[in-house]
Amino acid sequence: MNADEKAEVVAICDHLSKIKYSKALPYAFTEHGAIMAASVLNSAQAVEMSVFIVRACVRLRQAIAAHKEIAGKPQKLERRIAEHDEQILTLLEAIHQLMAPPDRQQKKIGFTVKERKASCGKGKTKKQASQKTR
Repeated sequence: MNADEKAEVVAICDHLSKIKYSKALPYAFTEHGAIMAASVLNSAQAVEMSVFIVRACVRLRQAIAAHKEIAGKPQKLERRIAEHDEQILTLLEAIHQLMAPPDRQQKKIGFTVKERKASCGKGKTKKQASQKTR
């Protein structure tokens, strides 16, 4: 309903005086309201219009339900893709690690002798110690 229709309905129907000062505009009829109006009016045209309104409401409800299902599918796909993206990235990281050459130092071929290093002041002979003091 628009504002003019609301004013007209309030002027005609005294029991709707409560909505006269409301900011919100009322809806015209629901499907149940159309059936009730047809039963009160009890005319062929009223019955025909109530059936028309009920069918329109049913189609509208079906269209809304179909759109909700369709609207939910991209969100599900986005979540799946996000999960797969993470899994693909971890796979790629693992592949890169396997493809990278190992960071090992090559062992030298041959015989090596490991000698002990002398610690400071310990293990020196008396002769070596007396030579340094002179």
